[in-house]
Amino acid sequence: MKAIVVTDQTAGTAGMTLAERPEPKAAINDVIVQVHASGFVSTELAWPSTWTDRAGRDRTPSIPGHEVAGVVTALGYGTTGLSVGQRVFGLTDWHRDGTLAEYVAVEARNLAPLPGDVDFTAGASLPISGLTAWQGLFEHGRLQAGQSVLAHGAAGSVGTMVTQLARECGAYVIGTGRAADRQKALDFGAQEFIDLDNDTLDDVGVVDLVIDVIGGDIQKRSAGVIRAGGTLVSIVGPTEVRPVDGLAVDFVVESDRGQLREIVQRVRDGRLRTNIGTVSTLDDAVAALNATDRRQGKTIISVRP
Repeated sequence: MKAIVVTDQTAGTAGMTLAERPEPKAAINDVIVQVHASGFVSTELAWPSTWTDRAGRDRTPSIPGHEVAGVVTALGYGTTGLSVGQRVFGLTDWHRDGTLAEYVAVEARNLAPLPGDVDFTAGASLPISGLTAWQGLFEHGRLQAGQSVLAHGAAGSVGTMVTQLARECGAYVIGTGRAADRQKALDFGAQEFIDLDNDTLDDVGVVDLVIDVIGGDIQKRSAGVIRAGGTLVSIVGPTEVRPVDGLAVDFVVESDRGQLREIVQRVRDGRLRTNIGTVSTLDDAVAALNATDRRQGKTIISVRP
C-alpha cells in the first residue's frame, strides 16, 4: 500500500516521504480500515509516540496521522460491534502506525459508525478536534449553562469546536487569537474576541473556564482571569499555574465511541460545523503538509477522493 512515512525525528514534515509499506494485519479486537480520509496534526512529529513504541523501542519508519474515516475491510479475532463494509471514523492508537496510508489497523473500540450523510472528509476532521473540545469542556472543565469560557485559538480546528459546543451548552464564549482570526472566531460563535497581540487579557474580566491550546506566557496570564473555584484546562502539557481556589488540569485526548456519536450527530443536524482548512490527495500530501500558506483549520488528506 502507499503511505506517508517518517524516519528522522529532527526533520519535521520536511522528512516525510511517500513510500510503499506492507498492508497491516488485524490483531485481536482490531479492524482493518480502508482509509478514505485522514486528519493530520502538525505537532504529531514532536510526540515521542510517533517514534517509539510503549517500551521505548524505535519503530521507524512510522506512519503518522491518527484521525480516520473509511470503510471496514477485515475483522480481527474477537472483534465485535463493527462489521465488514461499515463506514467508520475515529481516533487511532498513538503508538501504532497511523492513517496517512491506504489501510490502517485500529482497535474496534476506537471507532464509531459514520452515517452515510456525513462525507469522509468531514468525518476525518472530527476525532481529535471534536473529542478534545468535548472532553476539555465537559469531562475536565465541568462546564454548565450560564458559565463563561475563554477559548484560546478560537479560529483553529479545536477552538472552533470548543466555541460551538460551549455555546450549545449555554455558556458565554470569549475567543482569542491574532487580529486576522477575529472574524472567523466570531463566525463560529464567539461572543467577544481578544487579539492576543494587541489587547490584554485583563479586558476579559473573569471567567469560569479557560481552554488553553497555547501554553507559555498566555497560560500564566490566563490563570489570573479565572474566578475563584474556576478551572484551567490545558492540552499542551502540564500547567505551570493554578487559578485561585480552582483546578488546573492537563489531559491527552482519548477516543470514545459514545462521544464520537454525539459529535457526528451534531454535524448531521447542523448544530456543529467542521473547520477544514487544506484538503490534499495522498500523492500530494508531502507537498501539502510542507506548504507555508495552508489555510487555517484542519488539514485533511483525501486518500480515496
